Amino acid sequence: MQYQWAEDDFVLPEGVGRLGLTEPRRNQNYIMYHGTTKAYAQLIVESGFKESKGGMLGRGVYLSRDLLKASRYPLDHLESDRAVIKVQVNVGKVIAIKYQGHPRQKTWHDSSCGEEAFDTAWVPPKCGMVPSGLEEDCVWDPNRIKILKTINPRPVPSSGARGYQ
Repeated sequence: MQYQWAEDDFVLPEGVGRLGLTEPRRNQNYIMYHGTTKAYAQLIVESGFKESKGGMLGRGVYLSRDLLKASRYPLDHLESDRAVIKVQVNVGKVIAIKYQGHPRQKTWHDSSCGEEAFDTAWVPPKCGMVPSGLEEDCVWDPNRIKILKTINPRPVPSSGARGYQ
């Protein structure tokens, strides 16, 4: 069975930007998406986001402004078991992490070494860090994230037509 990932509405809250491939701007609000299983989506809606213990950018909440990217996760689950949480995020101070081995790749949120701390790390699309080539964001403080709704995949009806063999 094929599934379609689409939002029921395209109305953005006041002051929120739509998906763009440009770097998120400091202190702006954006619509982002988090892909997970339906069961975990329910837990997140009930109790809020928690930082992951690790990942490409270290600890934080992994999101994307690209619904299709988020809908691919978790990679090891059937599409019918996935859900995407639509959120609004104030990104605060943003750092672009544009290549593997970036000196701040996993310490972007840390100011203990006298370096500037950032609230969000942004991986630009097609920079070589993400196999899909799609952008990724990591938000350090879950309190910057407001849950808007859960999006579930919708089965695409079969046309019933069969090809010749």
